[in-house]
Amino acid sequence: MASRANDQSQASRNGLKGKVLTLDTMNPCVRRVEYAVRGPIVHRALELEQELRQGVKKPFTEVIRANIGDAQAMGQRPITFFRQVLALCVYPKLLNSPDFPEDVKRRAERILQACGGQSLGAYTISSGIQLIREDVAQYIERRDGGIPADPNNIFLSTGASDAIVTVLKLLVAGEGRARTGVLIPIPQYPLYSAALAELDAVQVDYYLDEERAWSLDIAELRRALCQARDRCCPRVLCVINPGNPTGQVQTRECIEAVIRFAFEEGLFLMADEVYQDNVYAEGSQFHSFKKVLTEMGPPYATQQELASFHSVSKGYMGECGFRGGYVEVVNMDAEVQRQMAKLMSVRLCPPVPGQALLDLVVSPPAPSEPSFKQFQAVSRPDQAKDVWRGRRCWLSWQPRLNSPSRSSTRPPGSAATQCRAQCTPSLECSCPRGQCSMLRNWAWPLTCSSACVSWRRLASVWSLEVALGNRKALITSG
Repeated sequence: MASRANDQSQASRNGLKGKVLTLDTMNPCVRRVEYAVRGPIVHRALELEQELRQGVKKPFTEVIRANIGDAQAMGQRPITFFRQVLALCVYPKLLNSPDFPEDVKRRAERILQACGGQSLGAYTISSGIQLIREDVAQYIERRDGGIPADPNNIFLSTGASDAIVTVLKLLVAGEGRARTGVLIPIPQYPLYSAALAELDAVQVDYYLDEERAWSLDIAELRRALCQARDRCCPRVLCVINPGNPTGQVQTRECIEAVIRFAFEEGLFLMADEVYQDNVYAEGSQFHSFKKVLTEMGPPYATQQELASFHSVSKGYMGECGFRGGYVEVVNMDAEVQRQMAKLMSVRLCPPVPGQALLDLVVSPPAPSEPSFKQFQAVSRPDQAKDVWRGRRCWLSWQPRLNSPSRSSTRPPGSAATQCRAQCTPSLECSCPRGQCSMLRNWAWPLTCSSACVSWRRLASVWSLEVALGNRKALITSG
């Protein structure tokens, strides 16, 4: 830092104007942000891919990315019904084409009529198109067995990530030991640590139990909370269910215990439920926090504050690039909810094509509609069958994975899994100088897509012998 100050002083003496924005003068919270999903390892992967295209000789011919759950980048095909409706919404003249089923045309017309100027290119209200929020509410009611959902408590967002950060912004306050502490699971999806660093909040880690399939333990929550109170004011408990990257699916009993814990300790609950459509193991079942909270009755149902999140990026749809999602808030203070709406209005509105896609996800074709048969053939039933077949393929590699340099617990019921790998001398380390320690660390999360092919590719390269035989480099991070 002193060196940079001297450099600026020398520049002034030479008649050069120093820069206003430097590493020393920029927001220190931004400097502290780390987001491994898009971090140095991924940057090195891009460099390796560029070098391969330029003909640079490497001991591998392909870079396989396992740093992010990007289903379609890994080969999953888009759902035809979704893309047909979106095509008509983007180019309404296609509504006159005989190439599209009538239910597709009706759905596109319905969405366009809810848009300003009947165009997907118009702004919407900041919380999202009212019609779509109503459809989301109906979806939540069906999912939760008839428990009512109020569209006014639903905010559409730019994927789940944007909504998570928005809620965290409302919660973070205070200075010093009064600064907001946020409990997050370890292993975690790096969005949480990155957002907390940017907001200058205090990250409070609680550890999932790997030996018990990454289960959440209330005693561990209590330990983390008690230790954190010496340095901050814990106000938020984040739970990822189904787990990312660990894949555990919480039982109803566990969710009830978490809700009681949050209520007793005065914590705001944030439930990241993005992987709720990726539950495949026999005996595993997704229970939404909202449903369990409501069925627990007073005082929990009437007082415990909750924000739950969902997205079109994962599940059987895997539409990451459209950036569609939502948050539903429960028992939030009415004045704070208005402040939340104000905060979201600063960014005008979520991407409208993403809102339209979300509407299709929460209200797919009905059995009586022409598109239903094809939709069923490529969505949940077959996806579930393919993914579980892929997970069995993954398990077939266990003898090789359980070597001193690689290990994994049995993947739980959801589509994500957490494996540990260690950089060994037998692998060429071509990372930038100073970054090798990152590669040699344990616990790289892998969130796969929901296509079986992705599991097969990941499983094949996790064996060192197979990786070298196929001459591929596996790039993982965050």
